[in-house]
Amino acid sequence: MSLAQVEALLTAPGQRFEYETVDIRGVPTRVWKQAPASLALLTMFSRSHGAREFLIHEDERITYDAHFRGVAHLAHKLVGMGIGRGDRVALAMRNLPEWTQVFFAVTAIGAVAVPLNAWWTGGELEYGVNDSGAKLLIVDGERHLRLASHYPAMPAVERVLVTRAKAPLEGKAEPFEALVGVPTDWATLGELALPEIAMTIQPDDDVAIFYTSGTTGHPKGAIGTHRNMLSNIFTAGYATARMMLRRGEMPPPAPEPKTSLIVIPFFHVTACSAFLMGNVAAGGTIVLMRKWDTIEAYKLIERERIHATGGVPTIAWQLLEHPDRAHYDLSSLETISYGGAPSAPELVRRIYEEFGALPGNGWGMTETMATVTSHQGEDYLNRPDSCGPPVPVAELKIMAPDGETELGVGEVGELWARGPMIVKGYWEKPEATAETFIDGWVRTGDLAKLDDEGFCYIVDRAKDIIIRGGENIYSIEVENVLYAHPAVTDAALVGVPHRILGEEPAAVVHLCPGCEASEAELQAWVGKHLAGFKVPVAVKFVDSVLPRNANGKILKKELRAMFEGVEA
Repeated sequence: MSLAQVEALLTAPGQRFEYETVDIRGVPTRVWKQAPASLALLTMFSRSHGAREFLIHEDERITYDAHFRGVAHLAHKLVGMGIGRGDRVALAMRNLPEWTQVFFAVTAIGAVAVPLNAWWTGGELEYGVNDSGAKLLIVDGERHLRLASHYPAMPAVERVLVTRAKAPLEGKAEPFEALVGVPTDWATLGELALPEIAMTIQPDDDVAIFYTSGTTGHPKGAIGTHRNMLSNIFTAGYATARMMLRRGEMPPPAPEPKTSLIVIPFFHVTACSAFLMGNVAAGGTIVLMRKWDTIEAYKLIERERIHATGGVPTIAWQLLEHPDRAHYDLSSLETISYGGAPSAPELVRRIYEEFGALPGNGWGMTETMATVTSHQGEDYLNRPDSCGPPVPVAELKIMAPDGETELGVGEVGELWARGPMIVKGYWEKPEATAETFIDGWVRTGDLAKLDDEGFCYIVDRAKDIIIRGGENIYSIEVENVLYAHPAVTDAALVGVPHRILGEEPAAVVHLCPGCEASEAELQAWVGKHLAGFKVPVAVKFVDSVLPRNANGKILKKELRAMFEGVEA
């Protein structure tokens, strides 16, 4: 079936993926007709999964019923503290059962969750708290130690609640556990409905502020709505149904609960919006890891019979390349999906051939509250350099640098996106909002092209393109060739200054354990597949995978520093 035939069948009137057009901030926008109106309604629905396990964290196993009880009781405690509609509540912690409890409790009372990057320094966290105007701050023990000296510089914060404290609490810090106990206690909490305010929340009310992963200047807070986040439930379901119809199978009548290993932080929209929302709707079981470790991941996949994992391409590479892989039973894996960073076509092929699992990919960003395009199964195997077509409620277009001329099929320009997943704008930054969000469209800063079937191909970040003597070098093209070399597991291309040409390409690579390759060998490898001007003039080798931010994007600024003082 063609994409058009699939869409016509799945979105027909009365079907699960039917969509309608509504007005969102003055812009007619296609939306999923059956998407729940608020996270509060999703939270109520989650209880129907009952005794099915929702979260597994080390020796803590939390059922959906227990989690709902924990959320409901915390929601009432927050109301009792004076937290109300529109108030910001910041949370800074690693992936813990308390993270989801706080997030759903805050959003169930019409307040705005502010998930802060747990990797940030104390100063960066202080900026996020103050910029958002958070009234309440909830942190884990590690973040508390990092932030303790910064509390006096957070005048709007009335209380600080600390879960899993590492030391006795002093000053304004209070134990979070005093509110509703530890996660293993939640099942014993009494019957309690969500506060009445939960039923008054509207789809386009603010739900969360997620900070962008900008590597220059202060990050900006993207204001997401309930509709933004909940669109992901049907976007994910549609992508799976489309994959099945494209291969000649009928999709199941209802989402099937799966067990997933999550390794991306919940403070990232991929984990919170794209991953968490769909799992809660389907009754999926989520296994948490304290930090990424390939051997630990193998053990968890084997023990919990995990169906799906992923995150960023680096994780998939490490699952493939670790020399101890054969010692573990990984046969339960059905899908390995990732986003946040481009992947090499070689990775797509190897996931399928060596794991027998279907690869999955997609494109989105903080400003789109996650998924806009989705790519799975055979479509991905056949177009491994694409991030897939947009889902039916989303629109894409390719724009020229003037921001007014729309380009045709196959032409490279800036990717613009529109749909119910596009955020309202940046928190208290009207100029940046006006520059980035135009008539419902978001200017993504990604260079891309569309083929005649609507499949999207991300070519580069506009700021990462290398221009050598007037010739454009798209880093992803060269990186994909490097990834295809059997010894390379991580690679990035950056520009090195050149007095005459402006800049030339240079590469930083990480080799797989026990593998060898020289600079000359990799240069010859690239030269065999691409034009000579695209061959890296220098190749530097590093002992570990390349530095990334929490969203999986390679920190190319740090890599460029490796070539400082070197002119090609």
